[in-house]
Order: sequence, then C-alpha cells, then structure tokens
Amino acid sequence: MRANGALALARSQGRVRGSAEFRPGGQNACVDTAPKPPSERPIKQPTKQPGNPLHGVTLEVMVTALAAHYGWAGLGERLPLRCFTSAPSVASSLKMLRKTPWAREKVESLYRFMLREIQRNVQRGNTP
Repeated sequence: MRANGALALARSQGRVRGSAEFRPGGQNACVDTAPKPPSERPIKQPTKQPGNPLHGVTLEVMVTALAAHYGWAGLGERLPLRCFTSAPSVASSLKMLRKTPWAREKVESLYRFMLREIQRNVQRGNTP
C-alpha cells in the first residue's frame, strides 16, 4: 500500500511521468499510451477529387507528358523558362520547378490545357 501512496504523491507533484497510469483501488495497471506502430494504425483512404485533373499526378509526370506532347523546343516557346530552353532535361526542370511556385503554376496550367486539347481532339475524331 505504501508504494501506491508514494506513486500517487509523486504523480501529484509532477515528479513521475511516463506511459503508466495509476489506477486507484489498490490495482496498479500499466496503460500504454505510446503511439501505435505504423503497421497497426488505420490506413486513411485518400479523398476522391473527380473534378481535379491534377489529383494524383506528380510534377515529373506533367513535365514528361508536356515534353512528349510539345517537345522541348515547343515547351520552351510556350513557357519561356531556362529549364526548358537551355539544355533541357526532366531532372533540371523538376529541380527548378520545385523551387519556384509561380513557374510550377504555369506548368500545371499548361498541363491542364494540354489535357483539354487532347480531349477536344478525341471528341472531334482528330488525332494529333
């Protein structure tokens, strides 16, 4: 009984901290309050965004698709950025676009335009 009283006194004075919780009634039970490991946590399902064409599309996928559709020269004409005009590559473009939010917005806008353009051509029966 003395140990229970000493533990309660130490807790009330703020001297004891940890994951064990004191339960009155003569029974001390350790209640683990530590976070669960990732394997035991519930998995959050990603929210669906049907109206967002950029949902789930990485910047690398956008740059690769734009370069394949327009070519580096055409991409440099549409977006006059040095990463597209001077020794262009996907890696250098990604590095620059991750550091400059305004340029990333332009790339995302051009990617959405390209998707609309492709969709219009498909609906009309035209193939690029």
